[in-house]
Amino acid sequence: MGKQMNNGAELLVDALVRHGVDTVFGFPGDTSIAFYDVLLRRADEIRHVLARDERHAGFMADAYSRTTRRLGVCEAPSGAGAVYLASGMAEAFAASVPLLAITTDNNRRSFGTAPISEVDQEALFSACTKWRRSAERTEDIPALVEEAIVAATSGRPGPVVLILPEDVIEGVVEVQGAAVTADLAAPASEGAAVTAGLPTAPAVTADLPGRRVAAPETAIAEAAAKLSAATRPVIVAGGGAHFSGAGSELTALAEHLGLPVATSIHGKGVVDEAHPLALGVIGGNGARPYANRYLAEADLVLFVGTRANATDTLGFTAPKRGETVVLHIETDEHRAGRNYPGSTALVGDATTVLAQLKARVEAKTTEVAEELAEARKLWAESLAPVELPGEVLDPREIVNALRDAFGPDTWVVADAGTPTPYLSSFWEAPGDGWRVTIPRGHGPLGFAVAASVGVAVGHPGERVLCVTTENSVAMAVSEWETAKRLGLPITYVVLDNTSLAWIKMIQHLYSGSRYFAVDPGPIDPVLLAAGMGVPGARARTLDELATMAKEAANAEGPTVIHVAVPEHMDVPPPVPVWQAALSGEAKSRPIH
Repeated sequence: MGKQMNNGAELLVDALVRHGVDTVFGFPGDTSIAFYDVLLRRADEIRHVLARDERHAGFMADAYSRTTRRLGVCEAPSGAGAVYLASGMAEAFAASVPLLAITTDNNRRSFGTAPISEVDQEALFSACTKWRRSAERTEDIPALVEEAIVAATSGRPGPVVLILPEDVIEGVVEVQGAAVTADLAAPASEGAAVTAGLPTAPAVTADLPGRRVAAPETAIAEAAAKLSAATRPVIVAGGGAHFSGAGSELTALAEHLGLPVATSIHGKGVVDEAHPLALGVIGGNGARPYANRYLAEADLVLFVGTRANATDTLGFTAPKRGETVVLHIETDEHRAGRNYPGSTALVGDATTVLAQLKARVEAKTTEVAEELAEARKLWAESLAPVELPGEVLDPREIVNALRDAFGPDTWVVADAGTPTPYLSSFWEAPGDGWRVTIPRGHGPLGFAVAASVGVAVGHPGERVLCVTTENSVAMAVSEWETAKRLGLPITYVVLDNTSLAWIKMIQHLYSGSRYFAVDPGPIDPVLLAAGMGVPGARARTLDELATMAKEAANAEGPTVIHVAVPEHMDVPPPVPVWQAALSGEAKSRPIH
């Protein structure tokens, strides 16, 4: 077979394409020139999406991964670029979202000489990645790409970073054939031509999950016995169930045993929320009261791909720690049952383990569907209309109007803060994937503005609804230009209460209404949008909003709708711990 000379950037792109990667989100810099030169020449094989900063590239890759179940890839140059990208990966790390980040670094000859963009990247990324490696030789790049992808998609998924110094990515090696595997242990003499391997059959691809592992039969037997003996069991599914594609298996097990399915915010929509056995979101942010009540009264809870943290479980009261039998399906043995000591750990892929359980338990007939139907009816009847002054609209009515206009099958991306509890409670998602993406790893403001680009790129031509806030827009408005440049069909709905409303509400409840640093000056999203060529308008009534939303749902490119909403102390959102504080039931702040 023939020989050719390739630089490290060529080897990198070869490896990405070979493993099924076809999209990279990023921002160029001095150290990544060689990479961008190859991306230009090979644009028919791999698409580069130019973000307006590296943090946003991380958010785009994150949402791309969640909604396509394909590995999101992002890249950044040295120095400040790497620092920004680390900020964009922290949400993915906390939320167990698999990403591959590629960074370039200074030429190694300059290490220690205080060059302008010097930073210890391995130390920088240590807190927000599960694997990180700096390449030392050009010929190592293909094998390191494969190792990185395996790390990102195995066990507990998460972000990884491959660091390529400038001299490594620009280094030239001799490539011979397509079936030779690089020997990572063989030292290369300086200046010598080196043969790099290009495996033709990659062990892993960009599809998720990377592996489907079954739980040990002893654990399955124990769990099946407990599940069969339970009188009021319930399932709680999280983001891990989405990445496994476990919706059908969750629904099948629920129908087999007649037990309800609840979700965390990350798990929202893994089963159809209109299903008779669906409880919807539970926990401390946007749960319907009857859902949390059911969890608190359950005698057994089966967690599926969720952290089961304080927010998801209402401070470990739903279900009750120490009182409820807990089974926990997780890919990471160190996280299975960690927050509920004494749990039965079922370490494996959610889809696989759910099928194992269903095969071991006999079908049951229950009246749970009738009980939940009555609970939903009473809850809906309890929702009194809200009287608001002037042009201020109720967020609950906004969500209802948006769902009427866009339909349940649209892709929804929302920011932390005001959009989260209202979408969690009032937007019913279909059970066909991660259609409602809300960042609950760290809850970064501005996530949705950038992440909506990743969703739109991953689902060409499909409408994306981004529900954000004026403060998130202030942090990420530059990505409206990206949406305009790419002609992406994204509708940005900006909920504006003129303050840092979430923090202000906490000061209201727990700091004696002593407000500080929560009332910045106003911004005008419509004018900001116009400056980037994006059409926008202010909706002053629900009728105006309904009309604008229907027009936006059929628009070709991005649009912006600006809506004034009330302060949280005037119209408290469905946040159970705040409602408890307002009623006098709780005086102290809840744990996180």
